[in-house]
Amino acid sequence: MSINKRRARRAVRLTELGARNARPAKTAYLIWDTHQRGLALRVQPTGSKSFVAVYSRHGRPRWLHLGKADAIALSDARTMTAEVMLAVAKGGDPAAERKAERGAGTFAELASKYVEQYAKKHNKSWKQAAALVDRFAIPKWGKLQASSVTRADVKQMMARIEAPIVANQTLAAVSAIFSWGIREEIVTANPCKLVERNPTKSRERVLADSELPLFWQAFDALDPVDAAALKMILLTGQRPGEVANMRREHIVDGWWQMPGAPIPGVWPGTKNGASHRVWLPAATRALIGDDRAPGFVFVGPRGGPVFRLDGAMRDVCAKLGIEPPVRPHDLRRTHGSKITGLGFGRDAMNRIQNHKEGGIADVYDRHRYERETQHIMETVAAHIMALIEGRADNVVAFR
Repeated sequence: MSINKRRARRAVRLTELGARNARPAKTAYLIWDTHQRGLALRVQPTGSKSFVAVYSRHGRPRWLHLGKADAIALSDARTMTAEVMLAVAKGGDPAAERKAERGAGTFAELASKYVEQYAKKHNKSWKQAAALVDRFAIPKWGKLQASSVTRADVKQMMARIEAPIVANQTLAAVSAIFSWGIREEIVTANPCKLVERNPTKSRERVLADSELPLFWQAFDALDPVDAAALKMILLTGQRPGEVANMRREHIVDGWWQMPGAPIPGVWPGTKNGASHRVWLPAATRALIGDDRAPGFVFVGPRGGPVFRLDGAMRDVCAKLGIEPPVRPHDLRRTHGSKITGLGFGRDAMNRIQNHKEGGIADVYDRHRYERETQHIMETVAAHIMALIEGRADNVVAFR
């Protein structure tokens, strides 16, 4: 039965006396108030009575409990219903908003749900994002109701983070949590919306030839695993995260073969999801060693992959007095600039660094350039090592 038909059957101008005298029936029923549209008295078979506001949202009726009829006055129920109808006219959904406020829990609980139910399944870099949230947001908001976090709170968080890029990354991580919460109807608003990001400049940092021996020497003062991983990035030009997770069983006949798809607990997958195959030049063999047992090449202190390579690079730059600090990704960029600088071309650089360009050629050309890739990788590594060791560079550029 439609709302309008039920309204017609039991519609009166409600009074306090009429509400008190309404008798229960075998089933619950409504008495609609003709004075305030959307207000009804709900009478349960037990005799319990309450005021409800009923409105339509996307063609469906929504019910909002206002309170027990013996606890709030009829005049107050009419005022509350008028406020509900005004909110609906402005595009709101008061029933959904109340449900969200009750079910969101604390921000820490919302962040945990997001990680477990969504991020781990869909976001390869969820660990980095979660670490930023744990560091900058949870200490301040962890015990707050998620729905009570305001835009002012977000701006204050941004102001506390000194590094502009880190602040932007944290804003993105927090915004993702709230956006997911809205989709899941856990919260109704994203306080990160309209918060301006810090202006940043595109990084084009490439190590100069004169800097290469300085950095290489500084790497040797680091933890040996950190040093080897950073050297591997410089000599192969692969992504820092992929180098950190490099597996021995993926090295076959001198080729590092990276599966595009993630392998849970083993390999995170490549950034673009495309399988990748790159030659490991002779200069990297001392970094890898002879062990062929399955496992990580660069093992961290907890037995997993090495981590904190960004921190290691900051330590190196602090020691060398370089500001702003060079990042691990800048080592990859340096390798790419050597490929093009030695005349091998941008296509070769994109192929070696696994920049996916798309198209059917990606499928059929996977092994077509093996000999050229071997030559490029050996040539670039030899050129870099000659600069590091101060030897005359006899590398002949490819033309």
